[in-house]
Amino acid sequence: MKMISNLSDKLAIGLSAACTVHCLLLPLIIVVIPQIAGMAIASEEFHEWIIFFVLPISIFALTMGCRQHQRYRLLIPGVGGLLILVLAVLTEEMLGEWAEKSLTLLGSALIAFGHYQNYKLCQNVDDCHCD
Repeated sequence: MKMISNLSDKLAIGLSAACTVHCLLLPLIIVVIPQIAGMAIASEEFHEWIIFFVLPISIFALTMGCRQHQRYRLLIPGVGGLLILVLAVLTEEMLGEWAEKSLTLLGSALIAFGHYQNYKLCQNVDDCHCD
């Protein structure tokens, strides 16, 4: 079970990084390669799709990790980041593009931080309490 938890932490960190790259680099890439603007990755639906994957993977990894190392305070940055990402998607029309990007970057960073800490703590646990 420890291996699955570690893998899901790594996957969640990767998805957070993909979200960050999407927010920061996609506008630059579209300027360099304008054909990308018509692709699905350039649409606002990308945020909805990535959250569709991030939510269950993050919740699974964080809860399984917390069961192993018994430090439930790590749920605070992880769940906080998830809530911020959902807020960014739900309020993108009202808050504007800069606010949406700021919330997305903050949420992604919190999620990645929570998963990184979870991963590190799980590496130090010899006895898995997750059965």
